[in-house]
Amino acid sequence: MTDALLHGFSLSNKAEADFINIVSAKDCTLIDDQGKQYIDAMASLWLCQIGHGNSKVINAIKDQLDHLQTYNTFDPFTNTPAAEAAETIRRVSPHPEGRVFLGCSGSEAVDTALKLARMFHQRRGDPDRQIIIRRTAGYHGVNIGGTSVQGIEPNRIGWGDLLPHVLEIPNDDIEETASLFAQHGARIAAVICEPVQGAGGVIVPPDGYLSGLRRLCDQHGSLLIFDEVICGFGRTGEWFGSDTFGVKPDMLTFAKGVTSGYLPLSGVITSKELNEELTSNEAAKLMHGYTYSGHPTAAVAAIANIEVIESEGLVAEAQRIGKQMESGFKALLGDSTIESFRGIGGIWACEIGEDSIPARNEMIKNGIVCRGIGQALAFCPPLIITNNEIGIIFDTLSDVLKKR
Repeated sequence: MTDALLHGFSLSNKAEADFINIVSAKDCTLIDDQGKQYIDAMASLWLCQIGHGNSKVINAIKDQLDHLQTYNTFDPFTNTPAAEAAETIRRVSPHPEGRVFLGCSGSEAVDTALKLARMFHQRRGDPDRQIIIRRTAGYHGVNIGGTSVQGIEPNRIGWGDLLPHVLEIPNDDIEETASLFAQHGARIAAVICEPVQGAGGVIVPPDGYLSGLRRLCDQHGSLLIFDEVICGFGRTGEWFGSDTFGVKPDMLTFAKGVTSGYLPLSGVITSKELNEELTSNEAAKLMHGYTYSGHPTAAVAAIANIEVIESEGLVAEAQRIGKQMESGFKALLGDSTIESFRGIGGIWACEIGEDSIPARNEMIKNGIVCRGIGQALAFCPPLIITNNEIGIIFDTLSDVLKKR
């Protein structure tokens, strides 16, 4: 088998033949090239809200391909799917009167938000306000900006110098954050934060933490950016993590669940107030954009995906999943199979007290795809997963962990 493909977050000398080759998928079931079936308890990578093989989304994509496959949205061009996707996305967001910038990946969305944050302060005549505050264990993609502002140190090592003017705060201590603001507040452009940290270990914020960040940003004239790439589109039991925790950011990034991964799409939603600043100077162009910003075929995938989430009540289903997952973890904790667990809605993790990769490998061998993070196993299934499938996940998890 060819070794042409360079896999991300993998050993570069691992042979292509040693990877699991997924060839088809339907709902929550994956099938590899040997015919083995797996329950996709990670929704690919925290993203497939509606499950695999949904005909509504697939047919919308096919129909769009018969009309306009792609075209750019730089001045003077636009396309109806892009405009309608932006309207659909903002309608379900915390900023229904905001504006939506579209890209392809969560990493692009994060770098866009960072640039916009600094741009707003530049336009306000405050050029020294360039500091971006990151949070320990935060993950914000792998472009240069997102790499610089993520709080997972191994992901920042080995690339040489990253972006300047980046400071880190704890992910659980608002008082230490207040001290940092007291020292640097006049130069802080923005704080970037996941409502629930995903790749950092499924870490739910302490009570009052996010509202404390909002308060500090307001007091010091800084912007608050929520990275909702994982949390958005129903994952936490509301449309966005912002809704779940009752804290409204100035900007939020999205990707993953916006199309359930059927096609790459991402973006940034800005508040009504920031939008008014964007348009206040009629001569000031937005000198930013990607070749595929507003890609019409990706846009129709988003529209159809959101329609499925709405018509099938999948935001509420995340709450049902959360109750089932919590019950399963409580049972495992009760017999000391796990050390602890945490999560909300359709995103959970359990601590097993040792390196989780061997257990993850055994779970996959037994037909359950989950993710190992440090000493934790993470689970983030499609929002269509059945109670029976959740039961299979926990039966398998119990068997695997008891055999250690």
